[in-house]
Amino acid sequence: MTRLTAMTDALARRCFLRRGGVSLGMTALASLLRRDAAAAETSAPRGPDLRPRAKNIIFMHMIGAPSQLDLFDSKPELVARDGEVCPESLLEGRRFAFIGGKMTLSGSKYRFRRHGASGQEMSELLPHLAGIADDIAIVKSIHTEEINHAPAQMFLHTGFGRGGRPGLGSWVNYGLGSENDNLPAYVVLQSGPIGGAGTSLWSSGFLPSVYQGVQFRSSGDAVLFLSNPPGQDDADRRRILDAVKGLNETRLATIGDPEIATRISQYEMAFRMQSSVPDLMDLSGETAETLSLYGAKPGQASFANNCLLARRLVERGVRVIELYDSDWDHHGSLATRLPAKCLDVDRPMAALVTDLKRRGLLDETLIVWGAEFGRSPLGQGMDGNGKATAAGRDHHKDAYTMWLAGGGVKPGITWGRTDDFGFSPVENGVHIHDLNATLLHLLGLDHERLTFKYQGREFRLTDVAGNVVDGLIAS
Repeated sequence: MTRLTAMTDALARRCFLRRGGVSLGMTALASLLRRDAAAAETSAPRGPDLRPRAKNIIFMHMIGAPSQLDLFDSKPELVARDGEVCPESLLEGRRFAFIGGKMTLSGSKYRFRRHGASGQEMSELLPHLAGIADDIAIVKSIHTEEINHAPAQMFLHTGFGRGGRPGLGSWVNYGLGSENDNLPAYVVLQSGPIGGAGTSLWSSGFLPSVYQGVQFRSSGDAVLFLSNPPGQDDADRRRILDAVKGLNETRLATIGDPEIATRISQYEMAFRMQSSVPDLMDLSGETAETLSLYGAKPGQASFANNCLLARRLVERGVRVIELYDSDWDHHGSLATRLPAKCLDVDRPMAALVTDLKRRGLLDETLIVWGAEFGRSPLGQGMDGNGKATAAGRDHHKDAYTMWLAGGGVKPGITWGRTDDFGFSPVENGVHIHDLNATLLHLLGLDHERLTFKYQGREFRLTDVAGNVVDGLIAS
């Protein structure tokens, strides 16, 4: 039985009762909705004999794409040939977003060292992450299909380069459901401007809207319009919600639209969130040591605060947390802009792994860090308006780096290898569909069975491809 079938059967029962003259009271219908929701959850698609390694996932997306060649993928040959014209053989069949004309090789200016017992290699720009080298898996052979930001962001999260399909978080929410009653199962936190693909990244697409992400703000009201309007107290809000709920229930029983059931449940969730969200967002109860570990400051909108909030959300049973951090699109002025961004994220992302580990939560929390694509081994010098600037790097879809931690990931390993210049994978390539298949597997979901029928065919996150990368999974 699918979720949709379960919901349809429930609605049919309600229509029958109404036609028979039986009036379902507000409490009875609420109970029925909860029961039907629970039935739908238990019928969620499951892979055969999959053992969940993670209960929750935190996905950190660096909007704009960090340079893997300056952070993780050391290329001595590229450094040695810095400034040389790129051989034509390396350019054959490649697509570039903006770079053109004379193409020159561009080696990294940063020092790389090996860290921890595992010998993971990282640049000097990530000293805090280097301190937890033995806790993470670095994947250097990620590759994607899209060369521009918005399509590539969509492809990473939805498996498709255009809008209209559910994102990873919505698929996980659909497949596993929620672990709490007072917060959404899927929360989005953002630092800086929104990405080119916008809110489509956490949209439920063609899935019922109950599975979409809910954006929280890290300062002010966490959720817009969650607070009571001036002159209204909780009792006033409760009376209004009860009246609206009664109207929605009548309409639901009449026409059977599942989106009305979503509306009823979300109004109730919003009422409960009026007390749970302010408590969640209040960082003043955290110890000075914890705040210092993350570099977080209560009341401030920052990636550091969002990392700390992610840990608090995991503690409260939120299934999917996505952190979006912007301004990583370094076509020019790489030497100043990249170090500045690394200062923003290095301490808090390492702190998140450390904090979850010491609280006994890392084993059940899957952490993903990465972007829509990487940066090119070729030099470029322009800003977003096409004006000449200091050197930077163009988009690069054929090979880049992401890292994973916790939740069944094999720690302290480097997976995949690129050629001497960083153009392409030469060992253990990982396509985006492979990545998403692996993330779902770690969460206990078979990517080939997690499907939803829409417009006459079954859709899935990994489209018609994808293989679980067994080498990334701890024994």
